[in-house]
Amino acid sequence: MKAFLRIFVCLAAAVFIVSCQRPVSPRITTGGPEIVEFRALPFDLTDVRLLDGRFLEAVNLNEKILLNYEPDRFLSWFRREAGLEPRAEAYGGWENSTLAGHSLGHYLSACAMMYIATGNKAFLERAKYIVDELEIVQNAHGNGYIGAMENGRRILEEEVAKGDIRATGFDLNGLWAPFYTHHKVLAGLRDAYKLLGIEKAKVIALGFADWIYGIVGHLTYEQRQSMLRCEYGGINEVLADLYGISGNEKYLNLSRLFHDNFVLDSLALGYDVLPGKHANTNIPKVTGLARRFELTGNTQEQSTSEFFWNRVVNYHSYVTGGNGLREYFGPPGQLRNRLEANTAESCNVYNMLKLSGHLFSWHGEAKYADFYERALFNHILAAQHPKDGRVIYHLSLDMGGRKVYQNPFGFTCCVGSGMESWAKRNGSIYFHNNEELFVSQFIASELNWREKNVMVRQETKFPEEQGTTLIFSCVEPVSLTLQVRYPHWAQNGMEVRVNGRKQRVREQPGSFVAISRTWSDGDRVEVNFPFSLRLEAMPDDENRIAVFYGPVVMAGDLGPEDDTAFFNDFLYVPVFIATDRNPDNWMEPVEGELNTFKTKGLGYPRDITLKPFYQTHERRYSIFWDLFTPENWQIRYAKLMKEQEERKLLEQRTIDFFQPGDREDEAYHNVEDESSNPYRFRDGPSRVATGGWFAFDLKVNPENQNVIAVEYWRGGFRRPRIFEILVNGVKIADEDITPPIENRYFIPQYEIPLNLTRGQDKVRVKFLSHERRMIGPVFGVRSVVKE
Repeated sequence: MKAFLRIFVCLAAAVFIVSCQRPVSPRITTGGPEIVEFRALPFDLTDVRLLDGRFLEAVNLNEKILLNYEPDRFLSWFRREAGLEPRAEAYGGWENSTLAGHSLGHYLSACAMMYIATGNKAFLERAKYIVDELEIVQNAHGNGYIGAMENGRRILEEEVAKGDIRATGFDLNGLWAPFYTHHKVLAGLRDAYKLLGIEKAKVIALGFADWIYGIVGHLTYEQRQSMLRCEYGGINEVLADLYGISGNEKYLNLSRLFHDNFVLDSLALGYDVLPGKHANTNIPKVTGLARRFELTGNTQEQSTSEFFWNRVVNYHSYVTGGNGLREYFGPPGQLRNRLEANTAESCNVYNMLKLSGHLFSWHGEAKYADFYERALFNHILAAQHPKDGRVIYHLSLDMGGRKVYQNPFGFTCCVGSGMESWAKRNGSIYFHNNEELFVSQFIASELNWREKNVMVRQETKFPEEQGTTLIFSCVEPVSLTLQVRYPHWAQNGMEVRVNGRKQRVREQPGSFVAISRTWSDGDRVEVNFPFSLRLEAMPDDENRIAVFYGPVVMAGDLGPEDDTAFFNDFLYVPVFIATDRNPDNWMEPVEGELNTFKTKGLGYPRDITLKPFYQTHERRYSIFWDLFTPENWQIRYAKLMKEQEERKLLEQRTIDFFQPGDREDEAYHNVEDESSNPYRFRDGPSRVATGGWFAFDLKVNPENQNVIAVEYWRGGFRRPRIFEILVNGVKIADEDITPPIENRYFIPQYEIPLNLTRGQDKVRVKFLSHERRMIGPVFGVRSVVKE
């Protein structure tokens, strides 16, 4: 027994010693204001330059757009509000509203980044000019303020600062999200200082932050939380950065005052309170927490950021990496019926990529880089027009959708974030610590790691190429571990060769492959990961699927974007009918077209050609498909045929048809309304009302029983859609179309009492909303003779 115990103790000691000798992931401190240790720090933008390829082309398109803007027009409202004569006419779009100024902040950040990315001195000169002008504006105010929104200073000083707070989601005392705009301006000044070394920008930013402290610093907790009901962007992040820049804890404390307790404290406790929340209001708040963790070491802010990222990525995001319908989160894991033109706001993706960069730097885990790749190629790249650089606000994931590009002079939030997004694409490719170099993204680029005196050139056409090549240049040999991402989608393996010699890859997809050696000038690493076709299903419907080829989601070409068949053909988007779920068995490459496939005998009523979503422009498309077995399709087809027959019979019995949202038809039917407006949905006309009503004439048959048939959408809505239908002032129905059923139109019928039509050839129909509720959209109204 004693001998056994001695052996056991020795073995236990040996295991303990071996476990203690296992390699520990290297960590690094920044030497700056950050007090936490990082696994993988990003390189400065100055250390990486893009090489020829799609990303450099995209940056060049952005360069043209940015140089076409006039700084004095961005500055016009700033000068006017300071009592100074504007030097140029103000821009229109969102810049001609109380959100004025947000675009200047984006533009200043973009100029700083673009100077580094391109070396074009015009961007440096524009950044310096803007900072000089903001100094003039700040001096004219005399108290640190530099806002552009009309009456913004007066309202914030005379109302909000005194506790008179009237806030809704996007409105604070009549101003459109003022602290959202102030965040953009402060962020532009921060970037001008940190990236370009313009000292004056720091002074102006700190002065402006002092003014903000004077507005909110003395408010009670209740007053502040009421104020924070209004979107405030990521102002907590930039204020934390000002603390890091200045070392003055005043700005850290100010950052903490911008803390929406309901959302952020709930997330801290592990509660997903995102359903029904405006997505881009909340993502920047969490990025602010992530930045504060780096500066303070507050582990609750770290864990909250990680929980939020996990919920958004794994429960609220589409296959493209985008999230949100009509800018809002829905129920977790329920995405099947959230497919429309207004999905996936680009600002959301921009901010999720920022947050992912923070989390990757903490842990160096491939899951963050994998998501970054998914969103970068399948949303950010897919949302820029390859010929003129225009970007997209909502990237439509509708089945049969099309891409709608923004007017660069409309100055929406996504035009603003697009300025920056395509100015910093040389970032987030490489990360490092003292001993490791991470290749996070496969983008043609060149890294200059100055501290190691080594350069790495990445030559690739990925994802047109199924791999990448890394070439080392160094004066002296350097010892380090090269960490190359092994993508989660590379299920057919990953091959690595160093100077032609094949390396053994022990790691699994969704990790990094470590290559430790002393690197010499000319060393060459060739990486190949063969692409394969795979399906990704909706979390709440395994038979609504998207097709991927390697990292890219594939879009099926449905025809020209102005194809009118989209409105009339109930099988405009074909269904897939297969006996198995292996796309290799029912897709074949299209000869002569890279990364392009065609279904073979699968699509009904026709087969479809699919190519990468980011290469799909000015066409109607679908990336989601309904997959049936032959047996299930027979059942579904019979139901569809019955519905089509019912629609035909309805049309045959129609007395009169009213098309809401069509100007001529609305005039013909004598439309009157209050708090109502035309609305386009899935490229079709309709009418909606918010707390109001609309009324119109409708012909009827005076001798027969009449019904009203109204066409709605079954996809569900965030805001309640509860209303009454009246005929000649008499209520004939109560309706609630809020709950989602499925992504299809439906046509309920409402019987008109005979006494309302007897002896009449027309009636007055009125849709009346319940208080603070919405009507519609209403797509069509028919008067029909009852069967």
